Amino acid sequence: MKRSTYIIISIIVLAACGPQERVSKDVFDQVNNAMEAKKLSEAQITQEAMIWGDSISNEAQQQLMSSLHQAVEEKGYAGALEFCNVNAAPIVNDLSNKHGVEIRRTSFRARNQNNLPTEAESALLEAYQYNVENGIQSEPNIQKIEGGDVLLYTKAIVIPSEFCLACHGDSENEIEAGLLNKIDSLYPTDLARGFSVGNLRGMWSLKIPKKAVVNRL
Repeated sequence: MKRSTYIIISIIVLAACGPQERVSKDVFDQVNNAMEAKKLSEAQITQEAMIWGDSISNEAQQQLMSSLHQAVEEKGYAGALEFCNVNAAPIVNDLSNKHGVEIRRTSFRARNQNNLPTEAESALLEAYQYNVENGIQSEPNIQKIEGGDVLLYTKAIVIPSEFCLACHGDSENEIEAGLLNKIDSLYPTDLARGFSVGNLRGMWSLKIPKKAVVNRL
């Protein structure tokens, strides 16, 4: 694959015609008026979105991992797998509602097929994969989407320790047979196995309304 494939570019989604276009223009005017009143620059807004995105993604990661560790202690890995199957999405959805930001975990090798990447997310995931494979530090990224009304914050998720390999490691040597059967039962189209420590697991993807960022400043 050409190196250019991995270059992160700005993603612009054009607003559709009709009522949606008028709504988008209203949001655009509101944001511009607020920016002018507060004398804010695009750089300030991007910086605040980055800080906020870091905070939200860290909160989400910590909450999920804390809940997972607790489930393993109480129910073992099989019980924790069932916990994730039922509770992971609601935990993320609750945080989305709390912050007014759309939060997703996405991966090319997703366990839940609802977490496969969109076209826009795929380009960013490829860039993070390139970085991991070439020993390059992956930094969080901000892209403008939806005509600039939304800022897309992304951050790579890397397998941090052997704890994760009990469910995401090699299916022959690291995932116990009973647990593997449970995974196949709950996730018949599972792609999230065969990882090693340090591999790219996926990324956090947050759609942050620009208006919300301006209101924070």
